[in-house]
Amino acid sequence: MKNLIFLPCFALFSLNINAQLQLDSGNIHHIQEVIVISTAKLSAKENKPLGSIDEYLQKSAKVDMIKRGAYAWEPLINGLPTERTLVTIDGMRIFGACTDKMDPITSYVEISNLQEAEISSGQGGACHGNTIGGAIDLKRNKSVFGKEQWNFNLNTGFETVNSQKIFGTGVKYKSAKFYSDVNFMLRDAENYKAGNNQEIPYSQFKKMNISAISGAKIAENKLLEASIIYDKATDVGYPALPMDVSLAEALITSLKFQVLPQSDFLKSWETKIYFNTVTHRMDDTKRPETQIHMDMPGWSTTVGYYSQLKFAAKQHNFLLNGTGYYNKSRAEMTMYPNDKSERLMFMLTWPEVRTLSQAVFLEDKFKVSENSNLKISASATLHQNKVESDFGLSSLQIFYPEMNAEKTRFLKSLAANYNFEKNGFEAGFGLGYGDRAPSVSEGYGFYLFNSFEKYDYIGNPSLRNESSLEANAFLGVKQKNYKLKLASSYFKISNYIVGNIVQGLVPMTIGARGVKKYSALENADIFNISLNADFQLSELINWNSQIVYLRGKDSEGENLPFMSPLSYQSSLRFERNRFSSEVSVFGNSKHRNFAAKYGENETPAYFIVNLNAGYNFNFGKTKLFAKAGVENLFNRYYTSYADWNHLPRPGRNFYLNLNFSL
Repeated sequence: MKNLIFLPCFALFSLNINAQLQLDSGNIHHIQEVIVISTAKLSAKENKPLGSIDEYLQKSAKVDMIKRGAYAWEPLINGLPTERTLVTIDGMRIFGACTDKMDPITSYVEISNLQEAEISSGQGGACHGNTIGGAIDLKRNKSVFGKEQWNFNLNTGFETVNSQKIFGTGVKYKSAKFYSDVNFMLRDAENYKAGNNQEIPYSQFKKMNISAISGAKIAENKLLEASIIYDKATDVGYPALPMDVSLAEALITSLKFQVLPQSDFLKSWETKIYFNTVTHRMDDTKRPETQIHMDMPGWSTTVGYYSQLKFAAKQHNFLLNGTGYYNKSRAEMTMYPNDKSERLMFMLTWPEVRTLSQAVFLEDKFKVSENSNLKISASATLHQNKVESDFGLSSLQIFYPEMNAEKTRFLKSLAANYNFEKNGFEAGFGLGYGDRAPSVSEGYGFYLFNSFEKYDYIGNPSLRNESSLEANAFLGVKQKNYKLKLASSYFKISNYIVGNIVQGLVPMTIGARGVKKYSALENADIFNISLNADFQLSELINWNSQIVYLRGKDSEGENLPFMSPLSYQSSLRFERNRFSSEVSVFGNSKHRNFAAKYGENETPAYFIVNLNAGYNFNFGKTKLFAKAGVENLFNRYYTSYADWNHLPRPGRNFYLNLNFSL
C-alpha cells in the first residue's frame, strides 16, 4: 500500500528521460509508429552509460524483458515473446541456438557499439520479415566519410551489487574515402545480492564482445562496407532455470554494397549479404542438487541477404525490399545416468530443421496534404521447413505418423497508417494484418522442458499460420516546453499457439508435471495503452515520465502470461554546463490479472528509486566523463511479473562509469 502512494504523482505523465526516446517529428516515424532510442549522446544523457542493452531497451513503452538471470534477457514487444516478434542487427536475420531462449539476439550487441534501437510496433516492423507484435532493429555505430580524423576511447566501470568489472575500448578512423570503427567490451560479474542482502547463486557471467565496421568509397556515389561481430559469453548462471550456460558464442558477418544515384526518381539502392553462426551449450555440472547430469548443446547457422531500393515519384516515396535467408537449427540432449552401467539417453530436441525463406516487401509513403500523410505497405513470403535428420523425423513421427519432412507456407502482411500534424497537434491511426509460421520449437521441438510451467513440450508440425489483425492510434501535443502523447494498440490474434496437456504421456524431465503439445486456440486479444510526457520546467531542469498498461486474454477467457500490469517510470534531470544529475523512479502495480493457466501467480507492487550524477572533464584534447549513481536506493526486495519463477531483482547497487576519449 505504501508503494502505491507515489503512483498518482506519475499517472499523468509517461516518457522516461533515461532512455532518451527520440520521437522523430518527421513523417516516417509517426506513420510507422517507430520509436528510435539513440545512443548518440550516450555519455552525457544515459543514466548508466555502461549498462546493458537489456536495461536500455526496457525503458521503452513498447518493450518488456523476461529475466531468467542477470544476463541476456528476452525482449517482449507489446507483451509478445520472441516467437511473435522480430529482432535484427543492421537488418540481418539471426536465430538463437538455445531451446530455452538463453541467447536472445539482443545479447550480441553492446551498448558501446549501438547507435540506435529502432522499435516498431506490429506490422510497422515487417520490412525485414514476418512478425505479429513488432520488431527491433539494432543499428550499430559507424563513422561517415569526411576530413581525416582519429578517435580513441576507453571505458571502464564497476558495480557493487555483483562486483561487475567492465572494460572497453574503441578506435575510429575516417577520411574522404575510408572509415573504420573497432570496438571491444569485456564484462565479468559475480553472483548478485537481492534486496534482503541474500546472495542469488548461479547469477554470475563473463562476456566478451568485439565489433568492427569498415567502409570504402569505391566511386563517387558507391560504398562497400564490411562488418563483423564476435561475441562470447562463458560461465553464465541462470538462477531461475535448472541449467546454466558454459558457452554462448556468435560470429556475425556481412558485406554491403550501396549506390546513391544522382536521380530525382531513384534515391538509393542497398544490397547486403550476411552469414552468422551461433553455438550454445547448456550445462548443469555446477548444480549440486542435479539428480541426473545432462548436456544440451545447440547450433544455429544463417546465410541471408536483402536488397533494398528507394525511389520517389511526385508525392510518393517508395521502398522495395527483397529479402531471403537459409537457417539450419540443431539442438541435442544427452542424459548421463548416475549408474554407470546404464546406457546414455540421447535426443534431438531440434531435429536438424532447415528453414528457407524468400520475401518481397513494398511500401508507399504518400503525402495527402501539407499536414497529412498516408503509408501503405504489403509483403509476401514463401517459407519452407525441412527436417534433415532421419532420426529426428522418426522421433516426431511417433506422435505424427503422417508427418512429412517438408512443410511449405505462404505468409503475408498488409498495413495502412494515416498521420496528421499541424500547429503542434498530431494524431494518427492505422490498421494491419500479418501472419507468421510456427517457430522451430513450436513446430519441431522434442521434449523441451518449460521450467516456468513445469511441463515438457512437444512441437506440432501441422500447426496453421498464426495471424493477427491490429489497430493503433495516437494523439499528441508538441509545444516549446512540453510534449504529450497518448498511444494505444489492439491485436486480435487468430490460431494463437499455446501448449495443451496431453494425457497418458510420461515426461522426460525429472519433476515435470506432464507433457504439453503445441496447439492453437481460436484467438487471443491484446490491448495496450501508454501516456508519455516531457516537460522542460526551466532552462536547467527537465521532467520526463511514462505510464503503460497492458492486458491480454485468450479465447477461453484466461489471462495471457507476461502482460504488464500498470507500470510507470519518471525522472527529474538537472543539467548545467558540464554537470548533470538525476533522480528517477519506476515501479509496477500489483499483478492481479495473472495467468494461472500458464503458470503465473500474483506478484506485489513495488516502487524503486535511483540516483545518479555526472561530470565532463576537459584536459585539452582529452576528455573524461564520469558518472556515479545508486540503483534501488532503499534496497527493496522485489520481483515482478516478468521475472521467471519469481527471481528476485538486484538490491542496492552503487556504480561508477568512466569514459576517456581523445
